Amino acid sequence: MTNRLSHEISPYLRQHRDNPVDWFPWGDEAFALARATGKPILLSVGYSACHWCHVMAHECFEDIETASLMNELFVNIKVDREERPDVDAIYMDAVQAMTGRGGWPMTVFLTPDAKPFYGGTYFPKPTFIQLMNAIVDAWHNRRDDIESNIEALMQSLSRTSRITNNTGNTQSPQSALIGQQQLNAAVEQMLKTFDADWGGFGSAPKFPSTMNLDLLLRVYLDNPNAELLQILTTSLDAMASGGMYDHLGGGFARYSVDAQWLVPHFEKMLYDQALLARVYLHAGVALNEPRWLQIASETIDYVLRELSHPDGGFFCAQDADSVDEQGHSVEGHFYVWSRQQVVDTLPQDLHEVALEWYEVTEAGNFEGSNILSRLHHRGDLKRNSAVERARALLLESRNTRSKPGLDDKILTEWNGMMLATLAEAAALLQRPDWLAAAVKNGEFLINQLCTESGSTTIKRSWHQDGNPQAQHAALGADLAQLVDGFTRLAEATGQASWITHAKTIANKLLSDYWDVENGGIFTTAHDGEQLIVRQKDLMDNATPSANSTAAFALYRLGALTGEERYAQHADQISQLLSHIATSAPTAFGNLLSAAHLRHRGVVEVAITGNRPDLVAQLHKQWLPTVVSAWGERYDSPIWHDRNDDFAYVCRQYSCMAPAHDAKSFDEAIRDALQPDRG
Repeated sequence: MTNRLSHEISPYLRQHRDNPVDWFPWGDEAFALARATGKPILLSVGYSACHWCHVMAHECFEDIETASLMNELFVNIKVDREERPDVDAIYMDAVQAMTGRGGWPMTVFLTPDAKPFYGGTYFPKPTFIQLMNAIVDAWHNRRDDIESNIEALMQSLSRTSRITNNTGNTQSPQSALIGQQQLNAAVEQMLKTFDADWGGFGSAPKFPSTMNLDLLLRVYLDNPNAELLQILTTSLDAMASGGMYDHLGGGFARYSVDAQWLVPHFEKMLYDQALLARVYLHAGVALNEPRWLQIASETIDYVLRELSHPDGGFFCAQDADSVDEQGHSVEGHFYVWSRQQVVDTLPQDLHEVALEWYEVTEAGNFEGSNILSRLHHRGDLKRNSAVERARALLLESRNTRSKPGLDDKILTEWNGMMLATLAEAAALLQRPDWLAAAVKNGEFLINQLCTESGSTTIKRSWHQDGNPQAQHAALGADLAQLVDGFTRLAEATGQASWITHAKTIANKLLSDYWDVENGGIFTTAHDGEQLIVRQKDLMDNATPSANSTAAFALYRLGALTGEERYAQHADQISQLLSHIATSAPTAFGNLLSAAHLRHRGVVEVAITGNRPDLVAQLHKQWLPTVVSAWGERYDSPIWHDRNDDFAYVCRQYSCMAPAHDAKSFDEAIRDALQPDRG
């Protein structure tokens, strides 16, 4: 007998449809029942690729004794955090305020009006049963304590909406922006936390910190120095050499549990592929490092091979767990090898080749098995023909194993992120097959998630289970990533329609999500669901925040269209967050990159007529402060009074002499990129 989750489109929620727990999805029905019965709410939040979510589900939610107690004492709500990051963010803030830590699965106890009063993360069955009894005892016998806790928590939860631009009247709007001094301070702080031995920042567990690396690359290109180059080289080589990178199939796991990047938390998320492929692409092109371009290319190919819907959308994730030969769900089983398995898979002439290349031993490096890596040959990633033969055969054999679970929902935000990376990579690496995939993805997003009965109604999540369904109102991050993705697609294809789509969505972002009083993007729309607080997504965590993405995308869209209001809104985001971003720069890497773009100044390039040679010349370089238009014209100063068959290089539409050949075009770009120009 299934519960209410059987009607949901989220694969994660549907995984719980056969639980004996009387689950409700997030919505009015659950809260109405809680109010009618006077029961507190047990909110459980997780996601499909989460290993410990599966563990707690098996120990507690599939257990009759535990489920019976849950049903007796609480109204139980299950949430997919990827579908509803707005809900997740509120209650994660509450759990962190109460316990000092967070993570998933997240378990939070709420009043019938959705206010949190206690929470935590993973609980094994005995602890969970004790906790539930204690919560109900407090609910009935110590309500004053609960109310006091709620009051303090509510103040904490609303803090992001209360942040103001408190620069006072003594500063001009431009002086309040993040500038070179703040960027220098941010770099200094990152230098202090850099792990000189293994790259990255801080100690284990280690996350990729892609946005901080991308920021440091931008700063390095302005003023090359050995310290920044060491950070970039050590980090990018170490991440790609350890087991966090899939050396057979491409793509990255979410993070490493150790400082050496050897042992991953094995789930593979779409957003990580988008962000990691992007930073390896940028660094590979800018610093002329083929090994990093190899990693970027293999990561993109992994997404196109394993995470692609036939109609063009990209799926969310592959799980950490897969089923072993005994039928047990085991974290990482799909990816690890014994020495004997490697030998049995390959012809004799490749045995030593593979064992040496992938550093495979009899003892193994992970629970008696081997995570394939290049840990002791860091940065040596280019495979010769024999190693490539071995890799292909090992991958073919691995694909006969029981694959990790696939979360095949499609999220607007993450697809916009991947679209931006794919479009940029297609242009820089001259890959027409990738460009076709990017266009297909853009069309999927427009047709399946951005239109409804002729209007611009944007949804966050899409899933095909029988009839395709789009569900859940889009959040600020969804629209911000779409603007960025469509803008990048316009630059890669030369098709004006993508600028039109970017403007339509940017206008909706500013009309429906903008905080008129204080500036910045709210997570939810003005007419969206009223949660207990209305927050703003400010910090760059595993994914770029809605506000940093909006600032970046609006600066670039403003330069391409000549509509100053886009850049003015981006300036307001920078002003709003300038103080907290420069006090904690590692949490604002993407915003600081947007500030770098604003500080250095955007260079506009227009290539007119049929000049594929000049377009190719433009795409030979990663130019982080350049926006470009070519192909189809659209209404913008970037196109005004332009003669055909020339390249125009401008800043604030003040242009240098038109270039007719690659040499003069390149010289014009180099001159325009000088910081003292204009």
